Amino acid sequence: MWLEYLIKGILIGLFASIPLGPIGVICIQRTLNKSRLSGFISGMGAAASDTIFAAVASFSLTIIIAFIEDKREIFQFVGGVIVVLLGVKIFYTNPVKQLRRHKRKKNSLLEDFLSVLLITSTNPLAIFLFIALFASFGVVSEETTWDLSLITLSGVTLGAVLWWYILTSTVNHFRKQFRLKQLWWVNKISGGVIIALGAIALIGVAKILFF
Repeated sequence: MWLEYLIKGILIGLFASIPLGPIGVICIQRTLNKSRLSGFISGMGAAASDTIFAAVASFSLTIIIAFIEDKREIFQFVGGVIVVLLGVKIFYTNPVKQLRRHKRKKNSLLEDFLSVLLITSTNPLAIFLFIALFASFGVVSEETTWDLSLITLSGVTLGAVLWWYILTSTVNHFRKQFRLKQLWWVNKISGGVIIALGAIALIGVAKILFF
């Protein structure tokens, strides 16, 4: 039975991670501009956040869920602002200087991890995504024991890690085909996409608050 829960957890982790939102764009941009390891470690920040949200969903922390639902607009606003600011930073980043700085600076992986963890943690509404996925896969019920829940959460983490490894490895495979001029455009396009995604989130909050 534990193998079934592990496999279901892996699938849930994959399904929750695959949609390419701003985090996916950030990981792709960092893989191309810095290194595959930088992109992968950035993805680990998202995987860590997903594991926390999945744990809340799995163990049915109703008080926390009710608080999040009540403060939905605040979380969306903060997350939208952070995403927009990060998009602006990427848009105006010079890839040549970024590559040179990365060669000199070897301790930026922690910053890559924490920056993505911060962004994903401002979207705790992802808890409801995991609740839906858990319900769809039938891994959470009154009969589910703590050890099976932990196995499922381990699978969620493995699934998320697997996705970010596949994504960054695939992008890195084509990395050598990019020239500095193309990397400049990667920054402009990815920065613009991230700004747009953040703006959409802020517009959504504005509609809720004012309309």
